[in-house]
Amino acid sequence: MSETLGSFTRAMADAEIQSLHYSVGVLGISGGSLLLLVNGYGSAPGESLISSTALGVLLLIISSLLAYAGVRRSLSPAPLFTCLCLTVSALWCASGLVYILVGEGYVDSTQGLRNAMIPGLAAFTLALLILGVVAVLANEVVLFIIAFTISLACAHQIAGLAEIRFGQGATAANYLLVCFVGTYFGSGRLLSFITHGKLQLPGTGLTDKHGPTQMQGPDSGDVVTVGLVMNLLSASVLACPVLGVVPSLSVGLVPWLWTAGVFQLGVCLLCYRGLDTVSATFYGFMAILRFAEGYSALVGDLTIRPPYSPVPFPAVFAILFFVLALFSFQRSLVDSFYQLFFVAYSIAIAAQPRGFFQGGTQGVQAAIFVATGLMLLVTINNKASPYKVPTGDGLLKALLTRTGGLALRSQDKDFHAPYLGYSRYADAEILGHASSVLAAFAITATVGTEGPLAVLILPWAVVSGGLLQLLCGSVAFARGKTLESAAFIMYGFMWTVWGLTRFGGLYGSTRGFSVAVGLISFMLFNCLVTVAALYLSVAWFAYAFTFQLILISFLLDAVGALPYGYDIGVTIIFGLVSFYCFLANIFNSTFQKPQIPLGAPLIKLGGKGRDNCPHLPSRKATSVLEIAEIMKNGGTCGMPTDTVYVLVAACNRPDAVEKAYKTKQHAGDRPMSLWVSSLQQLEPVRDQINPLLWDLMEAAWPSSISLVIPRAPWMEFFGLKESSKYIGTPTSIAIRNPDCTVATQLISLVGPMAVTSANPTGEADTTHHNQVYAKLGDNVDGVLCDGPSPENIASTVVDCTKIESGNIGFFRVGLIPKSKVLQLFEEVQRKHTHGQTNPGFETDLSDSAGSEREGADETTAEETAAEMDASLDTNSESNDSL
Repeated sequence: MSETLGSFTRAMADAEIQSLHYSVGVLGISGGSLLLLVNGYGSAPGESLISSTALGVLLLIISSLLAYAGVRRSLSPAPLFTCLCLTVSALWCASGLVYILVGEGYVDSTQGLRNAMIPGLAAFTLALLILGVVAVLANEVVLFIIAFTISLACAHQIAGLAEIRFGQGATAANYLLVCFVGTYFGSGRLLSFITHGKLQLPGTGLTDKHGPTQMQGPDSGDVVTVGLVMNLLSASVLACPVLGVVPSLSVGLVPWLWTAGVFQLGVCLLCYRGLDTVSATFYGFMAILRFAEGYSALVGDLTIRPPYSPVPFPAVFAILFFVLALFSFQRSLVDSFYQLFFVAYSIAIAAQPRGFFQGGTQGVQAAIFVATGLMLLVTINNKASPYKVPTGDGLLKALLTRTGGLALRSQDKDFHAPYLGYSRYADAEILGHASSVLAAFAITATVGTEGPLAVLILPWAVVSGGLLQLLCGSVAFARGKTLESAAFIMYGFMWTVWGLTRFGGLYGSTRGFSVAVGLISFMLFNCLVTVAALYLSVAWFAYAFTFQLILISFLLDAVGALPYGYDIGVTIIFGLVSFYCFLANIFNSTFQKPQIPLGAPLIKLGGKGRDNCPHLPSRKATSVLEIAEIMKNGGTCGMPTDTVYVLVAACNRPDAVEKAYKTKQHAGDRPMSLWVSSLQQLEPVRDQINPLLWDLMEAAWPSSISLVIPRAPWMEFFGLKESSKYIGTPTSIAIRNPDCTVATQLISLVGPMAVTSANPTGEADTTHHNQVYAKLGDNVDGVLCDGPSPENIASTVVDCTKIESGNIGFFRVGLIPKSKVLQLFEEVQRKHTHGQTNPGFETDLSDSAGSEREGADETTAEETAAEMDASLDTNSESNDSL
């Protein structure tokens, strides 16, 4: 019985989690529908059953639950369900905020509520209708009923707000249907999850139409449709004033715009998770616009006069959008054409002094509303429906194939592999540098006598320079890019603090010691970043150095000694350097050749260097053969497994085994383990192994199960000689056959291996091939690269030292559940009960081995367990070799 237990367990867990997320999402929609139908049926014209504030808070809670279900489900291919959950979540989040404003008296409960609700409801009516249509094409009946019925509810709510005599009964009736359907389907999925599929209500089963639950590659993100829905929402809000639906932008519309901005930030992050850099950058830009639009509406309502929009940064934004649209052509012609609408939108903002409040800008948004509706229909249809609409995918590749001047870069998983990080995200440097461009040109605008709020600078500096740079720094940290992460996070804090202080009305005329001390602290930190950038590239050094010049201008301004024009000059220089970095990164990530130079490190570190240590892709047979030759010649290598990366040495090269053991710093109490590729490698010593243990090995392997067995003379067969002392303890060893094709192929070529975890003792596990050399340095002679580890959970360690008595124990329960191991052991025992035993077993050898163990050490069972518990790294920080 050689089933792959790890794969089986992961598949079962994925299916159960999918069922749980469906249950949470559908039951959350049912709960919100129940709340709204009760309020609708119980409210009389002009009088609500539930107070506006309470209704808003409850909607926000349910919205958070739906957002959780949608985000969790977005990690697997389910575009319709993900889009539905997040769309309804955004609808109820923004509606809840509007109701809270009404309850607290910031918005009038009659006309003000009407003007605040209709633009947003109109957008969601269309979005949910499109989702319903695609659900029909995709044969998703339940999702069709939910989406179409909520769309009707929004339409009836608009009618009720326009004409109070219409009442809320029709809206409540639609939510009643959603409640019934959602409760039945969600409860059925929850029941199936609780009973592990044993009980399932009719019609509540999930059909897997997308193959494996974990997709890899740039197409794994199904949240781009949510970003389009948020574009539809913003366009509806800004186009309604020019169409006469509402008189003007007001504070009641801010929740819709800022909700769109928050959700688009989430889409940006999830696109990085889906390895889609272009979409992540686009929706990062969208989030900047949404927050700027909402800020303008808020300030315009509070100060009566809308803020003035300086020309430089909307014009720069148009250039950034144009560059992004050009490089989006590699994805599809439709994507590139759609992004050109936002080039026109940015130009319209720059062309009119009051930007978002004037007819030209709002007219462009009306065109964007139509374009976004069509784009949403095409995108969600192509992701979920079998009937595809051509969008010009691969057109650029076909053109470049004919010309031969440019070569597109292959967008495979290795391109976005973590540098030294623990998670799989696309690189965020494109968005980080673009945000620096926007923030730099934003602060070139001067504040007049009307005050800082009268000039539209604050959201551009704080959101683009601050919030988005913090996001980019977090992504860089997840990828293990330490310097880039530190720079983006520090610059994000600087832009946020300076933006709020200088352009948020908090700075005033104050100049003095406190501001200067804060700026000097930032300058000292940036000096460290600038020095570190010398070891990275010329471009990063120029980026950090020119930001230091900006900090100097802030300091001179704080002490009242700023020369005329110095601040404008250095910010423009920094903006141009940032734009070069933005252009170089987006160009180099798109094309294999030629490349825009970023410059080599100005200072290079000494040592052998990673380049002299072969890092070979595991999916190539020649790579496995090359690593095998290194090990046969006495080298130690990093190797992927079914859990984390390990450091391995051939057992027939004692010097390599000793080297691998000593590579582990302070590893005296961390013995190595023995790995085989199959039981065939143990066949020559089969007569020395207990028959019950042999059959357990046969049943359990290959898998993530390590068996701790008594030490015996058969270990000398593998040529360990004196190095055998480094494997196991004086009384026992851990042995394993991993469930990893690459690992078993390498062990088959080299022979049984001594294995230890690829990290210094006490440090976190190595979960990516680039971390192997980073952690172990010149002590590793080669690395077999397979990207991120499939699991971060340790193997299950089973105590088989007393198996002859019919008992096994557990030192650690890891990836394989304890119940599964016990089930296998019971099956093996049952087999022996019926007389099917190992014919090659020699009883006298077993008795002799047992006597030697008793004579060598009178260790009790409890002492052995404690010894092995210490030697097998039961804590998660050092899952040594198991």
